[in-house]
Formats: sequence, C-alpha cells, structure tokens
Amino acid sequence: MVRALSPAIKFELKLIETSSATVTFTAPNMKYAIGGKEELRNREKNIGCRFVGDVTCNGRCSMQCVEKAESIRSVDFETVTTFESPYVEAIKDLWADAGIQDYLSDIARIEHPDYLPTEQDILRARAPTTGIIEYPFDLDSIIFRMVDVGGQRSERRKWIHCFENVTSIIFLVALSEYDQILFESENENRMEESKALFKTIITYPWFQHSSVILFLNKKDLLEEKIMYSHLVDYFPEYDGPQRDAITAREFILRMFVDLNPDSEKIIYSHFTCATDTENIRFVFAAVKDTILQSNLKEYNLV
Repeated sequence: MVRALSPAIKFELKLIETSSATVTFTAPNMKYAIGGKEELRNREKNIGCRFVGDVTCNGRCSMQCVEKAESIRSVDFETVTTFESPYVEAIKDLWADAGIQDYLSDIARIEHPDYLPTEQDILRARAPTTGIIEYPFDLDSIIFRMVDVGGQRSERRKWIHCFENVTSIIFLVALSEYDQILFESENENRMEESKALFKTIITYPWFQHSSVILFLNKKDLLEEKIMYSHLVDYFPEYDGPQRDAITAREFILRMFVDLNPDSEKIIYSHFTCATDTENIRFVFAAVKDTILQSNLKEYNLV
C-alpha cells in the first residue's frame, strides 16, 4: 500500500507483492532509509538462506533444474560403484545453470568474515513476506507510506480487505518467474499463480473503479534466462522466437492484460528492474491520469 498525503490531493494506493517481484521506488530527491550496519547484518542471514536455496535449485533455477537436482539427491553414494550417464549429465547441466552460477561466482566474497550485503545482494535475495511491513519515505514534500502486505498464500486473508475504495492498485510480477515453482508448492508455476491472483484482484467488486498499475519486474533477469530456458516449454501458446526477450516480455504482458474483463478499467503497464529509478515517477503519472479520468467520468466528459 502506498499512501500519499498532500494539501492539494489525497490518494491511496495498494502495493501487492507477488512471488519474488520486488521493485525499488526511488528518485534523486527521495529520502529513504536503507538501514545501518546492524540491519545489513540481519539481512546477511536471509542472503545465506537464499544462497543455499539457489544451490539446491529451489530459488531462481528452472523446473528442469529442480528435477535434475532431485535425481542426484536420490543416489545412495555409499553403494555407488559406477556413476551412470544420466547423473553425470544432470551434474553438468546444474553446473552450467545461470541461476546457480550467479551465486557460486560470489562464494569467496560472501564467506568473508567482514562481508556485508550489497544493494544487489539484498535485491536478489527472496524472503517470504509475512504480516505487514511499512516503509515510509519522503518525495517532493509528500509523505509516502509503502506497506508490503503478505504475499504468501496463507497471508492473503490478512490484507485483501484493505483494498476497498482505493484509487489504484499496484501489482508486481517477476518476468523471470515463468519457469519457476511456488515457494509453497513444488508442483505449481509461479507465473500461473501470479496470473490467478491478478485476475482475482482486478475482478473484485471492491475495485470496480480502481485503475491497475502493473509492474513487470526483473526484465534484466529475463534477458539472461531466456537464452537458455525457453518460454514455450512452460507456455505452449507462445509462438514467438526463442531467445528473444522483447517478444517474450510482450507475450507475458498480454497474458495479464487479457485477464481484464472490463474494457473500461485502465491497466498501466511498465517493464522494470529492481534498481529502476523511474518507478515512482511512473506511479505518479499513472495516478494523476487515473484521477483525471475519474473526474472526466464524474462530469460526463468521456
């Protein structure tokens, strides 16, 4: 949820974090507390857990990666006399997987006794959201209170009722999650779950007059992953070229937009990455247009 207070205008936005979609709302003149050394030490544990998760293919790796890891785990090495070809190939594929290499290349840095997480480490580490966490910041003399609501399935009942009568809904989805599984379920695709949640949110009668701001996050990771993990393997309806990040992200955008049954409901979409400093400006522009459209409708001018 983002709440902005201003003498001229008051509006309330809701921020939904789905799966591992995390964006940074920053601008050159924004004051935001990232935290001191003690907070960075606290984040170090989360990054360590994420590191283990990536190595065991429960994080950013593909479903095929998970299957290969499980096949290797099933081997009883106490009784093995010859290492058969399927397992050798699985190990080679795991070693070559970009999701694993991303952290393995930083082992020496992370294991150092004086290690403190970098901004990129924090942004790439995924910690399941539980409860409600508030992040206040100041932009152009307007106070924002960004509230990260529980994104896990078991947490939704705690925040869904908060979305009544809002100007806009901000919905985040990670472009790179098309081949990943849910944190809560190893049999379900993250993007399919995000689509289901998106459809649920935008079709609630509470949000009939709310616009939707759709952030398609992690475009940088999509550009890397699409080179070795093909979108058509997970979404057979995709008929675009392989290894084409632009076509792939437009296809993903269309999947979400097509879930909107109301032709009058405006969906503002923005491709972004975790460190994109234009995110808050995009929100400002979308909210201003939402209020303008609302006023035009109120006076029957559209």
